[in-house]
Amino acid sequence: MEDTYHKRTTFLSFQKEYIAEFVYGGIDGTITTYAVVAGAAGAELALPIVLILGFANLIADGFAMSVGSYFYAKAEHESYEKHRAIEYWEIENLREKEVEEIHEIYETKGFTGDLLKQVVDVITSDDEVWVDTMMKEELEMMKDDRPAWKRGLVTFMAFNLVGFIPLAAYVLAGFIDASASDLFVVSSFSTAVALALIGALKGLVTEQSRIKGIIETVFLGGIAATIAFFVGDILEKLL
Repeated sequence: MEDTYHKRTTFLSFQKEYIAEFVYGGIDGTITTYAVVAGAAGAELALPIVLILGFANLIADGFAMSVGSYFYAKAEHESYEKHRAIEYWEIENLREKEVEEIHEIYETKGFTGDLLKQVVDVITSDDEVWVDTMMKEELEMMKDDRPAWKRGLVTFMAFNLVGFIPLAAYVLAGFIDASASDLFVVSSFSTAVALALIGALKGLVTEQSRIKGIIETVFLGGIAATIAFFVGDILEKLL
């Protein structure tokens, strides 16, 4: 019983911890895949071509985005560690200057007199606490302990899982009898629902109104799809 609870808590914690990567991977996957579908619909391409283009986009763009997420996270971690090492060096070699910086930081926050001196003395008595304070208060940098590869993996999974939704109707077309226009309508509706759900999650991540997140995400997705549809239509007529 205890084991089950621990696993469930860990799983939920994982979800919450990587929700930003899931949201942005999901938004990108849905919009780019639907843009491919819309462009194909505008060009009146055959079903096999729609599927080829759609899945090529899912795999290639999803991988590219996950690699970008991995390298960004890695660079972020390396930058943090580099600046942290610099702060340790400054504490060791420019101690008085660093003490003065702590003094100024907390004076700006409203600390005065004996209380200010006490705060400065406590912080500067422990090098680790001192460096952590400088990283946060002076450089405005927070350590992110999440492994870079996990952030990339979650991005890739979200891109492919949510990005598959616009293609689902076309995959099912092999088992049902439906016209190209019907498939596009079903794909459009399911994409709008997916974007609405992701938009609500985006609102949660950015701590903004969920309604605002839904409207923004669906609206931007609609613009991308409209552009792709008309580009496909124009190119089909020209070529």
